[in-house]
Amino acid sequence: MLNHIRPAVVMIALFTGVLGVAYPFAVTGVAQTVFSEQADGSLVRDKAGKVVGSALVGQTFAEPIYLHPRPSAAGDGYDASSSSGANLGPLNPDLIARVKTDADALRAETGAAVIPADAVTASASGLDPHISPAYARLQAARIAQARGVAVQEVSKVIEQHVEGRTFGVLGQPRVNVLLTNMALDARFPRPAAEG
Repeated sequence: MLNHIRPAVVMIALFTGVLGVAYPFAVTGVAQTVFSEQADGSLVRDKAGKVVGSALVGQTFAEPIYLHPRPSAAGDGYDASSSSGANLGPLNPDLIARVKTDADALRAETGAAVIPADAVTASASGLDPHISPAYARLQAARIAQARGVAVQEVSKVIEQHVEGRTFGVLGQPRVNVLLTNMALDARFPRPAAEG
C-alpha cells in the first residue's frame, strides 16, 4: 500500500512546487520585467501623482464637460465588484425600451439621426473603458459648449486620442474615455464654479 501512496504524495508535492509556486513566480517576474505598467493594472495618475483610475476599467462621467462612457450594467455603474452584462436578449422588451429611450435622448441632445451602437448598449463586462470614435465625435459639440471653446479644438483632442486596431488587425479603433477626459482638462481647464 505504501508503494502506491508514496508516488502519489511525491507527485502532488512536485506539481504543487512546479505549477503552484515556480510557474506563477516565473510568469509574475516576466510580466513585471517586460510589461510592468500592465502588470500593475495600467494605473493612470494625475499631475500630482495621485491614482485617478485605470486605463483598463471604465468610470462614470456624467458632467457635460466630459466624454460620457458606454452605459454600464455593472452594479451602480462601473462597479468592478459587480462586473457583468445585463443578460437581456435582443428581443427583451426592457432592453428595447431602455435603448430606445437612450437613443431618443441622445438624438434630442445632438440632433444626430444615426446613433453609434456603443452609445446605447452596455459592454459584456459593464466596465469597458473605451467608446467608438463616432460616439466620441458625437459628444464634441456638447463638450465644447460646456467648456466655452470651439468644437474644432475639442475635436482635435478627441482625434489625438483615437487608438487604432491592436497590431493593426485586432478589434476596432477606439477612444479611452478617462485618458481623453484628462487631456480635455489639461487643454481646457474646468470652468470656475459659479457661486
